[in-house]
Parts: sequence; C-alpha cells; structure tokens
Amino acid sequence: MPRAKAACHDRFSLIAALLAVSVQAAGCTGEGADPASESPADAGVAPPVARVIPEQLETHGHTRVDNYYWLNQRENPEVIAYLEAENGYTDALMAHTEDLQAELFEEIKGRIQQTDLSVPVRRGDFFYYSRTEEGRDYPIHARKRGSLDADEEVILDVNPLAEGHDFYSAFPTVSSDGNLMAWAEDTRGRRIYTIRIRNLDTGEDYPEAIEGASGNMVWAEDNRTLFYTRRDPGTLRSYQVYRHRVGADPADDVLVYQEDDEEFSSGIRKTKSKQYLVISSSHTLADEHRFLDAANPEGEFTLFLPRERGHEHRFDHFGDHFYIRTNLDGAENFKLMRTPVDRTATDNWETVIPHRGDVFLQGFELFRNYLVLSERAGGLTRLRVRAWEGDEHQIAFDEPAYLASLSANPELDTDILRYGYTSLSAPRSVYDYDMSTRERTLLKEDEVLGGYDRADYVVERLHAPARDGAVEVPVSVVYRRGLEKDGDNPLLLYAYGSYGASMEPTFSSTRLSLLDRGFVYAIAHIRGGQELGRAWYEDGKMFNKKNTFTDYVDVADYLVAEGYTSPEMLFARGGSAGGLLMGAVVNMRPDLFRGVVAHVPFVDVVTTMLDESIPLTTFEWDEWGNPADLESYRYMLSYSPYDQVEAKDYPNLLVTTGLHDSQVQYWEPAKWVAKLRATKTDENRLLLKTHMDAGHGGGSGRDRAYEELAFEFAFILDLLEETAPR
Repeated sequence: MPRAKAACHDRFSLIAALLAVSVQAAGCTGEGADPASESPADAGVAPPVARVIPEQLETHGHTRVDNYYWLNQRENPEVIAYLEAENGYTDALMAHTEDLQAELFEEIKGRIQQTDLSVPVRRGDFFYYSRTEEGRDYPIHARKRGSLDADEEVILDVNPLAEGHDFYSAFPTVSSDGNLMAWAEDTRGRRIYTIRIRNLDTGEDYPEAIEGASGNMVWAEDNRTLFYTRRDPGTLRSYQVYRHRVGADPADDVLVYQEDDEEFSSGIRKTKSKQYLVISSSHTLADEHRFLDAANPEGEFTLFLPRERGHEHRFDHFGDHFYIRTNLDGAENFKLMRTPVDRTATDNWETVIPHRGDVFLQGFELFRNYLVLSERAGGLTRLRVRAWEGDEHQIAFDEPAYLASLSANPELDTDILRYGYTSLSAPRSVYDYDMSTRERTLLKEDEVLGGYDRADYVVERLHAPARDGAVEVPVSVVYRRGLEKDGDNPLLLYAYGSYGASMEPTFSSTRLSLLDRGFVYAIAHIRGGQELGRAWYEDGKMFNKKNTFTDYVDVADYLVAEGYTSPEMLFARGGSAGGLLMGAVVNMRPDLFRGVVAHVPFVDVVTTMLDESIPLTTFEWDEWGNPADLESYRYMLSYSPYDQVEAKDYPNLLVTTGLHDSQVQYWEPAKWVAKLRATKTDENRLLLKTHMDAGHGGGSGRDRAYEELAFEFAFILDLLEETAPR
C-alpha cells in the first residue's frame, strides 16, 4: 500500500521522549492541535503527539487513511520512544496522586492474606496444592504423599525462577505416577512457552528444553511420554501437536497432528478416566476431536466425528461410553448425549439430558455413581446432581446474584463433589458436598483481613430495559449498606459482552477500596455473553454486535434514572473485547461518563480482522465477521472505535496496553490514543500506559498487580476530587 509523505520532518528524539516533550514543541503538527496541550493546568507538561505518516488502506474500493499505521513497528526505536513518552506524560499527570496510590496499594495488599494455601486436591497417591509466602511474589507448588499430615514436597518454587526477569509465568503438570513433572515458562508475556522436565524422585532436571510451545501439555499413561502443542511463530495460533519422549532431543519429537485450517486452533487433553488422550481442533462454530488409548502413546489417533460447521461438542469418558455435550440438531442451549466408545457416529448416540429452551447446559462432571450438571437458568448458575440409578436434586443457593461452579474433581470413584461459591459480597469459598447425604463441608473461605463483614454490603439483581424492547438486561449491583439512591454516588460499571463469556458476580477484596469510599459497583450482563443462554450470545455477535454496545448504554442510563449515580459520577471499565465496548460507547455517548478505563482495548477492528498474520484473526471471523466480505466490512467499520473517532468532547480516559500482548496488539490502543489526542475537542485527561515488559494480562507478580490496580483506582478517585492538572 502506498505510504504518503510525512507531514513534517521527524525531530522526535529519545531525549524528547524521556522528557515527555511533544512533537508539537519541536514545531511539528499532527491532525490538529490538541486543546489539552494548551491548557494552563498542564503546568508545563505537554502530551506527546505521534508523528503523522498517512497510510492508505483500500478495501472493496473504499480507502481509509490511517495516520498512525506506522506505530505497528514493534522494533522501531521511534515507536518505543513514543510509547515511553506517553508513559512519561502519564506519570507526570498522575504524579500528584502518588500518595493516594501508595495508600490504595497498602489497602489492597493489606486485605489479602500474603501467606496462604490453596485447597489440596487429591490426584492418585498425592495431595497437590500451591501456597504463597509473605514478601514473595510468586506461588510455590507442592504436594504431600498419602495424607495431609505427611511432609511437604516442593515440586516447583516459581520465585527463584523468576529472578532476573521483568516478567515471569510458570505452571507445572505431573505424570499420573507422580514421578515426572513438566513445567512451562514464559519470560515475556507473549504466551510462548519453553517446557522443561524434572524427575521428582531425584530432583534432577532433564537437559531438554522444548521451545515455542503454547503451554498446553499432557502426560500419557506410560508416564514417560509428554504431548504438547506448538504455536505458529507469526500468528501464535496453536496448530501442531508433538510427542516427546523424556530424555530425547526435542529436535526428534514426533509431529502427531497439524491443523492446517487457519480458522481452527488445536490442543490436547486427557479424559477424567485417564484412559484416553484427546486432540481437539476448535473454531468459533465447530469442533473436531481425535482420541487415543493413553497407555499406547505411539498409536494412531482415531477421529471421533468429522467436523461440521455449526456443530460444537466436547466429550469425556466413563465406563463403556463417551458423554458428549453437543448442540447437534438445533440444541441451541446444548444437550448431553452418550455413545459407545467403539461406535462414535451420531446414529449411535442416545440422550442423557435433553435440550431445554430455558436452561443452558454449561458443562458436566462424571462420577462412579453420579452425574453433575453445571447449568444456567434465569441468568444464574446452578449445580444439579443426578444419580445414575435414583433421583436427582439441585444444590440450593439463596443470594440474588452469585456464582456456583464446579471445582477440581479429578477422581471418578468418589461421592464427594467439590465446588466453588462466591457472590459480590461473599468471598470465594470451596466446599466438599456429599452427594449421597447432601451434606456440605466448607473447606476454605478466602480471608479478608481488616475486619470485613459481608452484612455491611447490599447485593441486588436489577433488570434494565433494552432500547429494542426485546429484552431486559440483568445487572448485578453491590454497595455499602446505608447508601442513598439520590444520584449522588460514584458508580463503576463493568461489562465484557463477547465470545459467549459470562461475567460472573464474584467477590473482590480489592473492590472494597471503592465501595468503602461510597462507590456502587455494577456488572452489566449484556448481550454477547452467555448469561441467559446461547441466544443471548448470538444476539450480541456478528451483525448483532451493536446490541452489546447499546445494552451497556441502556444499563448506564437506567442506573442514572434509578438514582444510583449521575453522569458526573459514572465510570466505565472494560478490557480486551470489553475495551472494544469502551471505545464504542464513548463514541456513542461520551456525555454519559465522567471517566473510562480501557484495558488492552481491541479498538482497530477492521484493520486487525483484515490482517491474517495477527494472532486471533482467522479463527475469530465467526465472532466479528470477515471484512473481506463487503457487508461485514461495512458493518464493522460502522462501529470500529478507531475508525469512528470524531472531533467532539470525550470523557477522561485511561488506556493500558502491553508491548508484548499476544491477544490485542499494543498498537491498537496506541493508535487510538494518538488519534483521540489529535481529534477530540475537550480538555479532559487522556492517558496511555504501556507495560513495556508485559503482555495481555499485565505485569507478573502479586505486588505488580496491586500497583496497577492502585494506579487505576487513583485515576478514578482523583477525577472525583477535581484537583488534578489536565
């Protein structure tokens, strides 16, 4: 594509970047002067302005001009300098909140038990768990043999491994006999892992290092063979499954499966029974699986069922049957079928749980004597227990908004179901539930330090009418008891609304820093999620995507009308695809929000979805549409936040990204901020914070996460004080 001549000579040096001096100060201009840069309140701090290099992007005979396309050059020193300049500007404008940030950090950290232990899970002869220690950022993975009274064996202490790395992530998987452990480590945040192997009997680390892996790995039942997946180095699509023999050179590993369809990604797992290895290739609208006797790792995988567009399914194994959650034959909310292990064609399938129009089947868990179903009805989760021979019952939960979920249940031969429970006011708890006696035992409830009492908080479930008149949008709300609904309360409204991901009303002790300062916290369960079943998802994707955005705006308007808040005190928050939501709603209704926090936002929709070399593009065409199709192109262009930026007032914005983000490339939020800075007509704050050593999930380590959250909360609270420079 032709590149137009730059608007002015580049004088943007590294020194200028570090001093956060704008290109305008050097005599260059961008798309238009930024009024904020001329505000006396800036106290001499001018925002950096990205150099304008117009790029003409032509599709379907339509030309878009992207003045900041060049920011996608990750290795370009000028790009790094610009991002560092934005960081310097952000730090300068937030410098007066350093005491507040420190206060919030200590609050957040002070509520969390620093030395803690997960609930041990029995796998074979061992109880596995992880623990954290005061003053150490990373988990310690450990186990005990036979009894919780046995001596502890540390299998992986992540803390020394992380030393010397700005970012570090690692997690283990242990062979069924407990003798070998593989662990995957990522030192950049881009989710490309190196796999290493340790002999837990001797403590010896084997010499091989398997590079370029996805982190997905599973042991065969010979306890010597490890299967793992590799990523395409460009798109990061997980597309190859390899077989590795412990002690062998990884260069000799055997490729057992390659997924050549760029709209599918692949992974490998083992059934709960441990009898079968399963390779799965998945797409937004289809799945295909192959299985192999896990005790015969060098055998040939058998195709379970040929892929068929629109057929989503996943199976597990028990006894002589595979049990399949499937949407076959119009089962939009899914049903449960079973088939003999040696006859997997659909004409052998028989119904276990039929399709129900008002109940969404999320998942299932198999036991020797019981089947447990995870379901959604009326937007809330529920757990249903069904004896293979006998009656069935539902585990009772009585809060208006909560999450009940299946926890770790690796063993078949038990009558004990482990599940998790939480709500907006109830800390996360883990229970063991005896399915025969119906008695539950609380194993652990997360401790909130500092005297937390859930009775001090009110949880509500609201329903906001959508503008199309077709639905009411559920809203989960929490606030401190005694709050008056007089419109004079700050409110933080969170939502996501994509991929059928349901945003659950769960507890967060960090949120107390807002609630105890008079905030209302609300989750809008907008279309595009799956809270109300599969139709709720379908009505918020592809050519229905704008329902996601209008639902959010309608919820915000409803909360204002009901006296929970006012536009002067309303804040919005979302990340990734939820960051797309943030970008869309500030274009639609910038007047409705005082401030917006957009984490790693997916805002350059059309450009990204046209570029098949970018991770996630090809196998997300059925989520967003493929802009190679004219109708999809026009629809996506009509809401793409970057393309829809206009010369008008926008709310205060905090935008975050990670230089090594593999999900949403850093240049999307960077370009969006650059265009907003040059186009918007207000003097509100516009801050970009780039984590130069992290990826999609932000920095690694507990303290780093607390610091980032304290920064975000300080941004919001400072806006309410109206004391910060603009």
